[in-house]
Amino acid sequence: FGWLYVLVTTPTAVASLATVFAEFLLNLLGIAPGVATVQLIAIAAILTLTGANVLGARVGAAVSEVTTLVKVTALAAIILGAFLLGHGSLANITAGGTVHGSGGGLARAVAAVIWTYDGWIAVSMIAGEVVAPERLMKRIIIVGMLVIVTLYVGANLAYLYMMPVGVMAHQKEAIARTVMTAIAGPAGGVVIMLAIMTSVFGALNGNLLAKPRVLYAMARDGLTFSFLGATHPRWATPWAALVIQGAVAIIMVLVLRDYDTLITYFVVVEWAALIFAVAAVFVLRRKMAERPRPFRTPAYPWVPLVFVVGTVAGLSAIVWGQIQVGNVSPIYGLGIAAAGFPVHHLWKRLNRSP
Repeated sequence: FGWLYVLVTTPTAVASLATVFAEFLLNLLGIAPGVATVQLIAIAAILTLTGANVLGARVGAAVSEVTTLVKVTALAAIILGAFLLGHGSLANITAGGTVHGSGGGLARAVAAVIWTYDGWIAVSMIAGEVVAPERLMKRIIIVGMLVIVTLYVGANLAYLYMMPVGVMAHQKEAIARTVMTAIAGPAGGVVIMLAIMTSVFGALNGNLLAKPRVLYAMARDGLTFSFLGATHPRWATPWAALVIQGAVAIIMVLVLRDYDTLITYFVVVEWAALIFAVAAVFVLRRKMAERPRPFRTPAYPWVPLVFVVGTVAGLSAIVWGQIQVGNVSPIYGLGIAAAGFPVHHLWKRLNRSP
C-alpha cells in the first residue's frame, strides 16, 4: 500500500491534476498548450503547493473547503444555465450515430470515466473520525456518490443539450467555456473557466494535503520506511513524505507527458490494487471467522465477486486497448506495483528484530 502511494497512485493523481490545470490556464489565456509549456506550469503548481503544505496544514484545509464549494456551484450553474437560459435542443441528447475509433480510444474514455468517480475510495479514510461509522459510512458513501453522479451526469447532459456531439468531438476550446459563453456571453465563459481551474487546483491541493499523511502515519506505525515519518522541526508537518510525493509527481509529469496517459496509468494501477483489497475479504472471512465485523458486506459473496471479476475484465480491456495504440505505460505501472511485493518482503526481513 505504501509502495503504491509513494511511487504510483498519489504522484500520478497529483501529476494529472497539475497537467490539466496547466491546460485550462493556457486555454483561458488563448495560448496553444505545447508539451513543454504545460509541463512547466504543472511543475510550478506542484512545487508551490508542496511548499505551502510543508509550511502548514491550516491554509491547505481551508483552500480545499472553498474549492469544493466553487466546484459544486460551477456544476450547478452549467446545468441550470443550459436548461433554463440556453438555446439548445433535446434532440442533441437523443441523436444516434455511428462511432468510429480504436480500442485504444475506447480504453482512454473508460479510464477517464473511472478517474472522474475515483474519489469514493478516499471516503473510507475518515471512518476513524465518524461517530458510529459502522452505521453511517455506507450512507455517506452512497449519498455522496449520488450527489456526484447527479452533478456530473447533469453537466454532461447540459453540454449535449447545448452542443451536438459531432461538434463537441472537434472542439478545441474547453467545452464548459463554450457552453457558458453561449449562455452568458464571453464573461460567463471566463468565469466558468476560473471556477473549473479553482476546483482542479483545490483537488491538487487536497491530494498533497491528505495523502502524504497516510505515508507519515504508516511510517510512524512501522509499516513503511521510517524516513517518511520525519516531521519539520519548525512547522511540525510531514515534510519528508510531502517532498518525496511532490518529487515523484514531477517525474511523472516529465515522463508520461500528457493528461490521458497519466490518468490511464493511474486507473490501471489503482484499480489493480483494489482487486487485491476486495479479494482480501474472502481470505479474511476464512482466516478470521470469529472476528467482529462492524462493516458488513451486503449480499456476500456476490458483491465482492462481481467487483473483482468486473474489474479484472475492465482493466484487461483498458490495458489491451492501450497496447494497441503503442502506449505501454500501464504495463510499466503494473510492473512497479508488482515490485512492491519483494521490496516489502525484503524490508520486513531487514527490520525484523534479531
